[in-house]
Amino acid sequence: MTKPRIALVLGIICISIFPILVKLKLAPAIVSAFYRMAIAASILVPFALLSGKFKIPSIKLFLLTMVCGTIFALDVAVWNIAIQESTATQATLLTNLSPVWVGIGAFFFLKNKPTRNFWIGTVIAIFGMITLVGFHFFVNLDFNLAFIFAILSGVFYAIYMLVSKFVLYDVEVLPFITLSTFTSAVFLGVLSFFINEPFTGFTEMGWISLLIQGLVCQLAAWLLLGYATKHMRATRVSVSLLGQAVLTTIFAWLFINETVTFQMIIGGIILLFGIWVTFYSKKIPIIGKEIKIEKGV
Repeated sequence: MTKPRIALVLGIICISIFPILVKLKLAPAIVSAFYRMAIAASILVPFALLSGKFKIPSIKLFLLTMVCGTIFALDVAVWNIAIQESTATQATLLTNLSPVWVGIGAFFFLKNKPTRNFWIGTVIAIFGMITLVGFHFFVNLDFNLAFIFAILSGVFYAIYMLVSKFVLYDVEVLPFITLSTFTSAVFLGVLSFFINEPFTGFTEMGWISLLIQGLVCQLAAWLLLGYATKHMRATRVSVSLLGQAVLTTIFAWLFINETVTFQMIIGGIILLFGIWVTFYSKKIPIIGKEIKIEKGV
């Protein structure tokens, strides 16, 4: 297993606890997203500046990195709201449609176009994810504000993946994550102020939750995922993040006593198989494509 793939696996583990922390509702959705970014930025900015590694080659890339930070801030904000205002399963299902948007965007805008295996693996993985959360959730989706925000989260994340992949062709991971995280923190701080969400008054568990979100779910996770994105196809990274659904289910079972059914286990296996297909290097033949029907047979 290569270093980028190891980084991807570790990054997915780090972000898999995030939905559980948000679902506890220990802090309002937007200000929770702000602290996630601000805590990470408070470590990244001094380190990047003091180490002399905060180097971005051009003004264009500097501005695009800030755009990435703003888009990611919107992603986290609407994702938090979707989780708190609906079921975590519904929000997870809709948000994780992002590989579809990434694949379409990569086809039009990136150098590395999605392969046939990507599309096959994506279909398998999404089917596995639907099986994991239950077909009835997919059939009976409530088209309310939470539904819209969950869809938006997936779209914002897809845009973030595509733009960040373009920037990371020429920018190192540390300065990119530092500037984008700082930009996200500023954007979410201003947004929280204008909608009058409280910045203080949380319980001890609330502060601990915010600290974990900042240090583990943001700082550690996105340094690892940024490294993986730089060295791997954006499409592969986006599909692999569907594995978060499996780990989140396991963590929910361990820590908040949610039920894990046989259907969820089967769905998780299908999902992971779909992710594996996207990494399979040989082209998967389409059944029946190569069959020739001879005359008289």
